[in-house]
Amino acid sequence: MIRIGIYGYGNLGRGVENAIKQNDDMELVAVFSRRDPASVKINTPGVAVYRAEDAEKMTDKIDVMIICGGSATDLPVQTPALAKLFNVVDSFDTHAKIPEHFDRVDAAAKESGKTAMISVGWDPGMFSLNRLYGSAILPDGKDYTFWGKGVSQGHSDAIRRVDGVADGKQYTVPVQAALDAVRSGSAPELTTREKHTRECFVVAEDGADKARIEQEIKSMPNYFADYDTTVNFISQQELNENHAGIPHGGFVIRSGKTGADLEHTHIIEYSLKLDSNPEFTASVLVCFARAAARMNAEGMSGCKTVFDVPPAYLSAKSGAELRKNLL
Repeated sequence: MIRIGIYGYGNLGRGVENAIKQNDDMELVAVFSRRDPASVKINTPGVAVYRAEDAEKMTDKIDVMIICGGSATDLPVQTPALAKLFNVVDSFDTHAKIPEHFDRVDAAAKESGKTAMISVGWDPGMFSLNRLYGSAILPDGKDYTFWGKGVSQGHSDAIRRVDGVADGKQYTVPVQAALDAVRSGSAPELTTREKHTRECFVVAEDGADKARIEQEIKSMPNYFADYDTTVNFISQQELNENHAGIPHGGFVIRSGKTGADLEHTHIIEYSLKLDSNPEFTASVLVCFARAAARMNAEGMSGCKTVFDVPPAYLSAKSGAELRKNLL
């Protein structure tokens, strides 16, 4: 059995707990939280919740620690620190900062002889793998990634930080015309604005200036300024009833040419439609935790990404079973 610890018990941590139950070769042995352990109720009988700082006392009881913090401020600190104690997996998803995060975690994991898997999820993660496969198979071509329709948790948080906003959700929506153009094999050049729109559902505080809120959202740099953005003002009840979930998904498409004169066009497409973004991400984290445990048992240490993992290491099935049933 692979003994798993969960560090952080929000939406992602709860998803990891549920995913562990679906994997017969794994068991949850501890949950660590910055909250008072007495206030954290989990769904696995017989498993205790500990204070986050108590993790260092349990290095002999956990094979892999799955870190469920946020990418903005949690994981840049937590992952290098915990990689000095455990094999770890995180879902760091700030694409531009992955190289520096890798370097910090790599140094910590090599020092301790542990295996650290970073940026595991669906993007980065499964989408990253499909971009790699597509570009390797069709070197003369272009990659296209579309996200949505789905809730962007980071953009939703940005909306809620606007003065006068009581609550809000933001959906990223692919532009159908852009998707159709890519699927046609025409290899279009697309701007950021041409690929996605953003749809916001906002609950304004009583007496708030809705026109100012709308303008502030639409002009927000790094979030909405580069997109066609729609702001819909609704009641809290409507938000709760119609926008309570966290769905997401998207498409990775590689359009490429082969032949002596590049006369043949090929399209590779990978798509996801997710009812729950955190639960799916958790499921990816759990199978890569299996890989981290196996790789460390074979003497591999340092930081790894999804690119470094043999696919067979993700599955609980034996090599013989995989060859017989899936190959």
